[in-house]
Amino acid sequence: MTAKTPSLKGSEVSREWFVIDAASDNLGRVATQVAEKLIGKHKATYTPHIDNGDFVVVINSDGVQVSGKKMDAKKYYRHSGYIGSIKETTLSEKLEKDSTTVIEHAVRGMLPKNKLLNGRMLRLKVYPTADHPHEAQKPQKIGAK
Repeated sequence: MTAKTPSLKGSEVSREWFVIDAASDNLGRVATQVAEKLIGKHKATYTPHIDNGDFVVVINSDGVQVSGKKMDAKKYYRHSGYIGSIKETTLSEKLEKDSTTVIEHAVRGMLPKNKLLNGRMLRLKVYPTADHPHEAQKPQKIGAK
């Protein structure tokens, strides 16, 4: 008799809390690590159709780094739907205004575009400083790879 591959059920999901310090780390490195934790691919019980990911708290988003000329060359676009209303913002302008949106945007781009996306993004908490209100959950501190 052959062994069956176990498939996780929604009721069997257990979630942990992780803290990632983004200070002086590259934006892409932080985003890939956060995406892996949100999806749950680091677990042995990973099941593609079940949201098995963990909670991730990113602190010090103000200190995130990028390489090369991305501060001025990387552009973010938004459009209201009206003709000629496209707006353009550089990475440096976005970091000045609100650095948390930069990390959220990078992580959202690395997650699969399916029905589990919104639930995964709700488990991402990003803070511009080292202070966060999630000490009661006893999060594990992990560093960028």
